[in-house]
Amino acid sequence: MPDRVADASAVAAVLFGEEGAAAVTEALRGHTLYVPRILEFEVANAAWKRGRRFPQRMQEFEDALEDLVHWPLQYRPIDRRAVLRTAWATGLTVYDASYLWLARFLGIPLVTLDKKLAAHADRI
Repeated sequence: MPDRVADASAVAAVLFGEEGAAAVTEALRGHTLYVPRILEFEVANAAWKRGRRFPQRMQEFEDALEDLVHWPLQYRPIDRRAVLRTAWATGLTVYDASYLWLARFLGIPLVTLDKKLAAHADRI
């Protein structure tokens, strides 16, 4: 069973119980997940955005972040120059390009709910 790269949109959907969470959970089940360190910051930022939008749920979003310690995440360094080149070539942000580059570098599928990123990931 091949491993996976999971991006922040996929992880946030599961952590915060959002649309697409069931499909992401199924796609990730039983796989080792490789991620760049930026994942933690992006997911924390997603919690911050949701807390601003739904202030009554701030504690829930904060608590959900702690669930990341139970995920089988393998943090991998990225090649900054290669990620920058990937961003330039695809029009993706450097953040999104880091997930795409890692999936390409490892030769494994990328799980994302981001349509633009997914379109590029399908070309791996």
